[in-house]
Amino acid sequence: MSDFLQHECGIAMLRLKQPLQYYIDKYGSAFYGLNKMYLLMEKQHNRGQDGAGLANIKLEVPPGRRYISRIRSVDPRPIQDVFSRIMPRFAHLTNEQLKDSQFLQEEIAFTGELFLAHLRYGTYGKNQVENCHPFLRQNNWRTRNLVVAGNFNMTNTDELFDKLVGLGQHPKEQADTVTLLERIGHFLDVENQRLFDQFKEEGLENEVISNRIAQDLDVQTILRHAANSLDGGYVMCGLIGHGDAFVMRDPNGIRPCFWYEDEEVVVVTSERPVIQTAFNVETAKVQEVEPGHALIIKRNGTVSMTEVKPPGERKACSFERIYFSRGNDSDIYRERKELGRQLVPKILEAVEHDLDNTVTSFIPNTAEVCFYGLVKGLEDHLSQAKIARIIGLGSNPDPLEVKTILDERARIEKIAIKDAKLRTFITEDANRDDLVAHVYDIAYGTVEPGQDNLVVIDDSIVRGTTLKKSILRILDRLEPKRIVVASSAPQIRYPDCYGIDMARLGDFVAFQAAISLIKERGMDSLIDEVYARCKEQVKLPKEQNENQVKAIYAPFTAEEISDCISELLTPKGMQAEVKIVFQSIEGLHAACPNNRGDWYFTGDFPTPGGHKVVNRAFVYYVEGRNDRAY
Repeated sequence: MSDFLQHECGIAMLRLKQPLQYYIDKYGSAFYGLNKMYLLMEKQHNRGQDGAGLANIKLEVPPGRRYISRIRSVDPRPIQDVFSRIMPRFAHLTNEQLKDSQFLQEEIAFTGELFLAHLRYGTYGKNQVENCHPFLRQNNWRTRNLVVAGNFNMTNTDELFDKLVGLGQHPKEQADTVTLLERIGHFLDVENQRLFDQFKEEGLENEVISNRIAQDLDVQTILRHAANSLDGGYVMCGLIGHGDAFVMRDPNGIRPCFWYEDEEVVVVTSERPVIQTAFNVETAKVQEVEPGHALIIKRNGTVSMTEVKPPGERKACSFERIYFSRGNDSDIYRERKELGRQLVPKILEAVEHDLDNTVTSFIPNTAEVCFYGLVKGLEDHLSQAKIARIIGLGSNPDPLEVKTILDERARIEKIAIKDAKLRTFITEDANRDDLVAHVYDIAYGTVEPGQDNLVVIDDSIVRGTTLKKSILRILDRLEPKRIVVASSAPQIRYPDCYGIDMARLGDFVAFQAAISLIKERGMDSLIDEVYARCKEQVKLPKEQNENQVKAIYAPFTAEEISDCISELLTPKGMQAEVKIVFQSIEGLHAACPNNRGDWYFTGDFPTPGGHKVVNRAFVYYVEGRNDRAY
């Protein structure tokens, strides 16, 4: 993606199903769990590089011994920092001590059976260690301790906050993470009290009651109550102090979550290939946590998948497929290739079917797989054309003519090369832009000046800032006749409110283009009408909101908006004609049939809170407020 776009977050949970001594004896190391967690976190560092955290719970330690440990970091290399602070604890131990599981669990932190890790992008809130997951809710009763971490964003944090206040609580801040922690914690307390009262009536002693609560705690009921009022996209992971654990996914499956179980481990991550790599398992053995369900791992190691909220229409985030998730997932790799292939008709139209004079490339690096699909699509197109031309030569064609036809190929080059990330402390815009223009370099001599079209594929175009200030100027140095930038994603028209850092309408070049067309055609009253409707909508409960911002785009075809985007992003002084084309919604769905979360492109939000967010975002835009709409 030429525009840098942040995304939150990555999670990893690991439950060792055997006692620690088992792993010491089998693998010769007390660090089996820690080593796996390091690998699971490193393989997901693409999901969060602003902070990291790791928590651990021991299942069998006597009272008076520490059984919950947690470390968080906002170091420039947070994963390494976390583990560099954990491992020195073992440096002074003898070989005998390192092989003694009872000693390790009673004396040394992070030797428990239950791990939870988090990787954070600081898209919202300050990038301080206090904002890093996992979050901890402490209590002197083991079954009331709660550790939570997740990949989520709630659209109704204010509503959830008010519910906590209505219960008599006094939350320390109005952030969705704290709100969720306290919400789950409240119902955890309720369940603890219910069981305590029940067992007390049976005449059991308090110490016995504590053990019975640990055994009988109904995690499913806790999560059903906690999830009842949630509106957003979420994968929420939790550890309870006595050893139960859970992973809860939103009813639309917006945020991704995968899990695997064998006789030694239960493991949960945000991305499937991470599990495959860390545990050397085939694709089919790694499953998704079902939307609206919770994967519950009891203290005794039993695992169940239970419904906590009725599943809705599956709206798994398509941006995961286009850009965020690592491309070594077998399905994502195939889908990204298909996204490229789906662009072929629009690219052929943009270059007027003149492939002989068209050089095709990509903007590094995440668009590379999509580029392979585009090349395959162009080759298929040429193959059909070659068949027709050869048939046209008659029953006895000249071999040289046949060879000439067969030798035709799509012209493929590596055009743009991204240098090491440039940093500058210069704040004056002109000089800063000059430095930004050198982030990419080009391969000279690959384009015939004044004759060739140059097609570059990008995975998505959000703001278009890097295209305008850097990439298009650089590509123009090759002196092509026309530059076609093809986005494998459709036009991004609406804000995301489920975890991606796209909160403000005015940032989107597609929205800027629609507003520009409205003003150009003297339709300014439409802006006032939509503003008035949005103002009324945001006063209503979220369930009564409908997306009023669709009316801003309704008067125009996708092609008209694309043409306006081309004009807006063409830098002054460009020699080449600039044309920007986008994936169609139909092409997106054909490429990613099982991940149809497309609200950023269509405005069809999967939850009522999404509609309220987009209406609020438009109000903020018109009023000139730079606030986030959620």
